Amino acid sequence: MTLIKSISGIRGTIGGAQGENLTPIDAVMYGAAYGTWVKKQHDKDSYHVVVGRDARISGNMIQQLVMNTLVGLGINVINLDLSTTPTVEMAVMMEHADGGIILTASHNPKQWNALKLLNNKGEFLDAAAGQEILDIAEGGNMLFASVDNLGQITRNDAYIDLHIDEILALDLVNVKAIKAANLKVVVDGVNSTGGIAIPLLLEALGVQPVKLFCTPNGEFPHNPEPLKEHLGDLMREVVTQGADFGIVVDPDVDRLAFVDEKGEMFGEEYTLVAVADYVLANTSGNTVSNMSSSRALRDITNKHNGIYTASAVGEVNVVQMMKDTKAVIGGEGNGGIIYPELHYGRDSLVGVALFLSHLVEQKTTVSGLRASYPSYYMSKQKIALTPQIDVDAILEKMADTYKAEEITTIDGVKIDFESNWVHLRKSNTEPIIRIYTEAVTQDAADSLANTIIKEIKQIAGL
Repeated sequence: MTLIKSISGIRGTIGGAQGENLTPIDAVMYGAAYGTWVKKQHDKDSYHVVVGRDARISGNMIQQLVMNTLVGLGINVINLDLSTTPTVEMAVMMEHADGGIILTASHNPKQWNALKLLNNKGEFLDAAAGQEILDIAEGGNMLFASVDNLGQITRNDAYIDLHIDEILALDLVNVKAIKAANLKVVVDGVNSTGGIAIPLLLEALGVQPVKLFCTPNGEFPHNPEPLKEHLGDLMREVVTQGADFGIVVDPDVDRLAFVDEKGEMFGEEYTLVAVADYVLANTSGNTVSNMSSSRALRDITNKHNGIYTASAVGEVNVVQMMKDTKAVIGGEGNGGIIYPELHYGRDSLVGVALFLSHLVEQKTTVSGLRASYPSYYMSKQKIALTPQIDVDAILEKMADTYKAEEITTIDGVKIDFESNWVHLRKSNTEPIIRIYTEAVTQDAADSLANTIIKEIKQIAGL
């Protein structure tokens, strides 16, 4: 059982001992720390925080604890109940709220839950704000409201529909062409809130949804991370139904992957590539993804005469780099689409709408669309080291070894070769180095990873 406290929030497994797992006491303590931080940002008469959750079994319990803790601080709560991470982000913006909390552990298994924390822009907190909340929680200096100044909880079930309305109004979402295409799409909602939101979006676009695991009961039918090895049922159902393609999202609907009409994976790294290709064809500008994402986005950006920039890993880092470079599209290679025209957050719903627009305007199949992009293959490995080994020294040595190549050190060490790359990152919680490689064939990616692993082991004396 685990409790992980970091600048990006608190997450852990349900049950067990307080301080070692995500217990009711921990949920209250960190909810109170966040609420205290919200009140410190502005001195005002009233505060509002949006709260929503995915469909995890523990979600209602954790949500009630967090909402009533905020009430106890004198903060008014806008309760979206079952919702999606991007919908809560949109609601914070549309309500002009002081912040937001999403109760979700993203792609983690059902025993996990977490508090994802947002600022008043509906964006994830930066490192400084996250650290301040951790300090407040540790200090315990939180002042609660008197009985006459308690907050109130207001239920609002309209925001998934409002979110969809905002997407349909986007200039690049070609509603007319999508409706005319008469598409049929299988949706794997992993029995969470994607099973609510994605079919509603498809119906609004005139697409026939075939629901697979769309009952929001939190009983995940497979590992909820949207990777090929977990999606056999979806791949088979697309072929059985004669569907145009399949969609899968993670439990809180900020990661998006596709299955083509043949039942083959489109590739989660290529979700962003395809959407960026469409956006850049219609909007001049730049792109951003994190350093562990496919080089294919750089290639597509160059094709459209834009500038590609790689950020440190983490959504908050991608968003900041997008703002700095005025990127018109960006995200993460794990299937996260960030489209600033709507909001600065990974959003599977806008990803689906833009992908559909691209598909129907190209008048092609999903497999045909995938074949139009450069093919790269990735290898993701890790090396477990002993606690006594200086991981930073190893990374510095690797950077020096390959100093003749293009080196980036804003997040570990990334070495760009002419036809492939390797990204080395250390874990913040354990003595592990993660090794990501990409090349033009799977064998080349695996070979590069093996070479780097051998060199690291030699340096470490393993």
